[in-house]
Amino acid sequence: MKVLIRTAARADILRQYAYYLDEKDAPAAGQRFLDAVESAIDALCRMPGMGAPRQFVNPRLAGLRSWHVSGFPAMRIYYIHSRDVIRIVRVLHGKRDVRLLFESDSGDDEEEA
Repeated sequence: MKVLIRTAARADILRQYAYYLDEKDAPAAGQRFLDAVESAIDALCRMPGMGAPRQFVNPRLAGLRSWHVSGFPAMRIYYIHSRDVIRIVRVLHGKRDVRLLFESDSGDDEEEA
């Protein structure tokens, strides 16, 4: 299974990691977070239909699902699975206004493997 991570999702991951380092002064928690995201993405590759389907008006988000990051229950990975590709769209805290973020998403940023 090929994994493509949008630039916005990479920025989300790095922002959360920096939060643990800078705000919480907890580098071990930051590393656990990175490891947990990697494990969650590996799990999605093995079973890409996991997670709750999400519905948005934005047609670019057809098929969007969300899956939790183990050990970080408020963090969700938002992804789209098609054939042999998992596209990680965003990695967001549950208290964010995800509807607003996704409805205004132009999908213009690039994806990286």
